[in-house]
Amino acid sequence: MNPTKDIQCCNTSCASPFNGTFWDEKYKANETGWDLNQISPPLKSFIDTISDKSLRILIPGCGNAYEAEYLLQQRFTNITIIDISSTLIEKLNVKFDGQPIQVLHGDFFEHKEKYDMILEQTFFCALDPSLRANYIKHCHNLLNNSGKIVGLLFDVISDKQGPPFGGTKNEYQKLFEPLFLFKQFNKCSNSVQARNGNELFIEMKKKILTKNQ
Repeated sequence: MNPTKDIQCCNTSCASPFNGTFWDEKYKANETGWDLNQISPPLKSFIDTISDKSLRILIPGCGNAYEAEYLLQQRFTNITIIDISSTLIEKLNVKFDGQPIQVLHGDFFEHKEKYDMILEQTFFCALDPSLRANYIKHCHNLLNNSGKIVGLLFDVISDKQGPPFGGTKNEYQKLFEPLFLFKQFNKCSNSVQARNGNELFIEMKKKILTKNQ
């Protein structure tokens, strides 16, 4: 049995073969097997613990943006979502019309702003593994000094030639450790059934680097 059969994910960088055109075709054909049709339960549980509704939050590779929708319901006021699929962004502009959220069509790796939190939900797994170090570095650059990455990583080994790309806890920690402090890096206990046992919940704080680092 292939452990990644029911695990799919969305969006990636223009620097990859899995670019905007690739994801446009997926959305047009309704080939969105990664879509949970709801906010991911581990992220919902974490969001429910946040008292500061003014945090600047970025959701890269946002897909249908259920996390953003929930943040709005909870009256968060500084939400930005970005996705490389123009087809998707057209739908999201309609969905969020008139609401206090910034909807951006673009490449995450070219985005320049500052945030308190980055929510990771099926974006990292869509990136070619060769882009993972760049993702981590760019997240570090986008975050304020006390900023965090919070979200989910797939804890599976996959030999697939396309997304989702898997990995292990040990592999991920080696990648993130130079730039982030681990607050949580554990198996999820409340994943949806299709992903049960295959998700890691991460909460990582940005490291403040010295000039020599």
